[in-house]
Amino acid sequence: MRGSYVVCVYCTVPAPPSHEAIDRRRCAKDLQQVRQNFVQRLKKPDALTMLQEEFSLTEKEAEIIFELFDKDQNCELSLWEFQQFYTTVGANAHEMIDSFHKLEKDHSGTIDIEQAWDTLRKMKTEEGNQLRDEDIEMLLKTTAGEEKVITLPKFINLMCRLKVYRS
Repeated sequence: MRGSYVVCVYCTVPAPPSHEAIDRRRCAKDLQQVRQNFVQRLKKPDALTMLQEEFSLTEKEAEIIFELFDKDQNCELSLWEFQQFYTTVGANAHEMIDSFHKLEKDHSGTIDIEQAWDTLRKMKTEEGNQLRDEDIEMLLKTTAGEEKVITLPKFINLMCRLKVYRS
């Protein structure tokens, strides 16, 4: 009985939970424990090592990738988070980072909108279509923000959103 109360002479006290309610809570708790035990997660140090070894990333690049894909910011890379990384970046991680560094001519850690614009004009979508100027403008505005520069994490995020290949 949900929300039932025991009336006392001095006060109103919530009734103790029914056996059914206790069983539901116990079941939910057990299910949560099973999920935690069987859902694979990599702690941050292990995830960084894996990203460096399997995807040929530097320590700094692996850190950037980890921060981008640790969506719940719990310092673990869950199976779901890894799948997000692998389906959007995956084996192309090193190539994507190299593309950024080629655009970043002054080694400042940023590229400006003009550099990115020229690059995006040469790219095509997965369907083989060239990006429209309006689309490029919207993507760059949302990526670069008011600073009008694109950092490596922002660049990777942009490329993930585009899912493009070079023409």
